[in-house]
Amino acid sequence: MSLQVTLMLMAVWTFTAAFGQTWHTLDSSYVAAVYEHHLIQNPNPLVPVSRHQALQHMQKNLDVYEAQAALAAQQGADIVVFPEDGLQGFNFSRSSISGYLETVPDPREEKWNPCTEPSRFNNTEVLQQLSCMARRHNLYVVANMADLQPCPLRTDPASSCPPDGRWQFNTDVVFRSDGLLVARYHKHNLYFEGAFDAPPRLEVVTFDTPFAGTFGLITCFDILFFEPTIVLLERGVRQLIFPTAWMNQLPLLDTTQFQRAFSLGANVTLLAANIRHDGLIMTGSGVYTPFTAAYHHAQRGDPEEGRLVVARVPVLEPQWDEKEGGGVKGGATDPQYCHQDSCAWSAPPTFTASMMYDPFQFVLLNHTKGQVEVCHGSFCCRLQFQKFPEGVSKELYALGAFEGTHTVNGRYALQVCAVVRCAGMEAASCGQVVEEADTKFDFTLEAQFGSKYVYPSVLVSAYVLEQPDHVEKTGDGRMTMKHANTAGGLVTACLYGRVYHLDKQ
Repeated sequence: MSLQVTLMLMAVWTFTAAFGQTWHTLDSSYVAAVYEHHLIQNPNPLVPVSRHQALQHMQKNLDVYEAQAALAAQQGADIVVFPEDGLQGFNFSRSSISGYLETVPDPREEKWNPCTEPSRFNNTEVLQQLSCMARRHNLYVVANMADLQPCPLRTDPASSCPPDGRWQFNTDVVFRSDGLLVARYHKHNLYFEGAFDAPPRLEVVTFDTPFAGTFGLITCFDILFFEPTIVLLERGVRQLIFPTAWMNQLPLLDTTQFQRAFSLGANVTLLAANIRHDGLIMTGSGVYTPFTAAYHHAQRGDPEEGRLVVARVPVLEPQWDEKEGGGVKGGATDPQYCHQDSCAWSAPPTFTASMMYDPFQFVLLNHTKGQVEVCHGSFCCRLQFQKFPEGVSKELYALGAFEGTHTVNGRYALQVCAVVRCAGMEAASCGQVVEEADTKFDFTLEAQFGSKYVYPSVLVSAYVLEQPDHVEKTGDGRMTMKHANTAGGLVTACLYGRVYHLDKQ
């Protein structure tokens, strides 16, 4: 049975985020929809097609978008978000994607409604349909498409203009409820996308709405990097649109796991729409705020189909604390543990195992309860835990720490603490992919980070997210996450720290 759209609705609580800010809800709210799209793919993406053939292919996906926009509108949605690559698909070359390209005007320079002014620009059939979709259903529409922008060829070898005299961008477009094009964002951090160029200059793109104020745009791999994601946050943007084509990467970067973690850690609303593609392990979409989550994550064996997630979410406003620190508990009682400085921390033998292609230092959690510490270099993770049911377990768990630069399929600096269920009963299996677990936990996980950007997550069996009972960050960089009585067997509990300022070292 597929996991239904799941609501994590808790009493509104104040979360002291990694940025030392507190959020309170306003009286207003809005309805957001994201669509996890079962992509109708071009079976031969490396073979160039005519414009007519490309439009015939994209029309199949646009027809699905039209139906889902209508459903979203029927449920009162103010905005609907469609995923990255959802119209043309992926795995194109620079030349084979040419039939799919449209030139998207800059809405900062051109005020244009493609639905009411279809003849103003040539070769804009997709833009026209998206614009009319927004207008017909009276809601904001966010979609991702392939964009062509001409650039002048120059003899200057330092020129960023490609040799063929044009840029090709992975592009998010936003249409107002009357069809007006109001935003265009070119993806900054590409992930093995040979058909596209990175924009020559960083684009930090926002748009305003009458129902919820300002939104910022990021795409897929962008969420792991300082530019533009943290730049948007530092400019005060606290509602992010996130079209993505994300391949699940357990145990630390499953789709809904990290979407939830980012929303909590950055203290923002995140509207995340993913592709559904079982062959590429793509699923996981949702509407997240710091204290609610409505999400869908397909299970192994589920029918390969799309899913619309609709949720009412509060409009948030920033209220700046005078100092960093604090932390407020959620619904359950905190686990009763010793104070960190009075604990008899044990240091079992450590071992190295690969997790997410990084060499983590691990210690095994062989006992029913305890207090353990593991260090990778000078970075140390501490865990106080109790397992349920007590007694001999058929599942092996480990506490892992990693500090360093991740270098596989991207380069970025990390400090990570994670409790993981191992794939087997031998140490070498720790850090491998696990989807199911039976062992429940009470725990307190903590570390002192060299960055204020730390993203907490609790993932239990069958891709179910749990809201930590208590997350606290102090001014010296210490992050503590407490959770009691997980509802399902623990798969991962993680504090995922991004040390952005070390990325280029």
